[in-house]
Amino acid sequence: MAKGASLSGFPEWLPSERVVEQRVIDTLRNVFELNGFVGIETRAVEQGSSLLKKGETSKEIYLLSRLQEVGQENDTPVEERLGLHFDLTVPLSRYVVEHSGDLAFPFKRWQIQKVWRGERPQEGRFREFVQADIDVVGNGELPEHYEVELPLVMVSALERLRAFGLPKATVHANNRKLSEGFYRGLGLTDIEGVLREIDKLDKIGADEVSKLLVEGCGASEAQAKACLELAELTAADGAELKEKFDALCAAHGIATDGSDESYALARQGLDTLAMIVDEAARIRPGSVIADLKIARGLDYYTGSVYETFLDGAASLGSICSGGRYDNLASQGNRKYPGVGLSIGLSRLVSYMLHTAGAHANRVSPAVVLVAVWNEDDRAASNRIANALRERGIAADVAPTAAKLGKQIKYADKLGIPYVWFPGQEGAGDEVKDIVSGDQSPADATSWEPDTVVARQTVVID
Repeated sequence: MAKGASLSGFPEWLPSERVVEQRVIDTLRNVFELNGFVGIETRAVEQGSSLLKKGETSKEIYLLSRLQEVGQENDTPVEERLGLHFDLTVPLSRYVVEHSGDLAFPFKRWQIQKVWRGERPQEGRFREFVQADIDVVGNGELPEHYEVELPLVMVSALERLRAFGLPKATVHANNRKLSEGFYRGLGLTDIEGVLREIDKLDKIGADEVSKLLVEGCGASEAQAKACLELAELTAADGAELKEKFDALCAAHGIATDGSDESYALARQGLDTLAMIVDEAARIRPGSVIADLKIARGLDYYTGSVYETFLDGAASLGSICSGGRYDNLASQGNRKYPGVGLSIGLSRLVSYMLHTAGAHANRVSPAVVLVAVWNEDDRAASNRIANALRERGIAADVAPTAAKLGKQIKYADKLGIPYVWFPGQEGAGDEVKDIVSGDQSPADATSWEPDTVVARQTVVID
């Protein structure tokens, strides 16, 4: 992060770091559009009532106030105030309902935009950050095959980023119906509470989660132990998943013969999860595994849920998460079910910069710096730069008519690979490759830079 980004949780990238972020954004957008997703941008501000749809998040919302309202904010309920959005899913649900008559369903959208969240800043976690989302939203119904497609699109996008130093990514998937059915089969009733506590496993450990289940969710010691046993269950294919889950149910007295309604609910989720794992394995082996500790402690998820982890980067936690939601967007009796995943892009870029060693090979997008012999000749230098720009070659003009050595040093500091010398006293122009030292005659109407030298790329130390 740039030195001088003095507000905790609000990152400011240096120009070289911004190049890395921009390349990541370009890569993700390219993959999303290759898979048929269309881009949108929603407003930064939403009604408090919309933001609160996500559940217990009121402490995270940055509410807006005008100077005239200072001191009166507490007189207005949060639901009636305006706040900055803290994710892109809730705004999407509002957007879909408001524009449903103009959208083609299923609506496949990508969105890369800043969000704001009032949580405690720490390594890789910010109060202002960029998210990169893809969602598919249906009108009335949404086929299950999208629950396979979306994690595979994200894996494909993250695979592209391995060129920038990112390790291999694996999606860990679960299904809320499976977990809910199992918990109900145990006799638990505070399902949302249990899911929220299980979601804390990686942060606080099994012992602390067990205490929270007993003290906050009304679970007995045996029920808490069973919940943790479910969370330990993983599988690489559908058959193994079903075998392990049925064995766990039998061990805790949950009938699997169809006589238990709780198991019937769990079986719906189990079948969907098995389908996801098996279909993903056929297309991209090893990219998606079943992991029943994935809970996603957000109230609106109703089916599949996902967390994505990088090999060898356990301390980073999940870098891409999401799930299926059937009830978030509705208009009268019409529902707009969706499934989506979100990358914490700022968190990912921070990891790439400070851990993976990603950096830009040059800062300035300019390929050429046109030298200026003296200020009286600046107009001639500007004409050369404009001729290059008209041909799509990014060019800058030296800021002062300093000694040529200083102008070359200026270009080198910005990573500009070529310096252009306007011809004098009837002589032709020349261009210098400041890396190789080669210098040759050049004409602004026909000269072409070496594409490898000119390309602004991200490299790894």
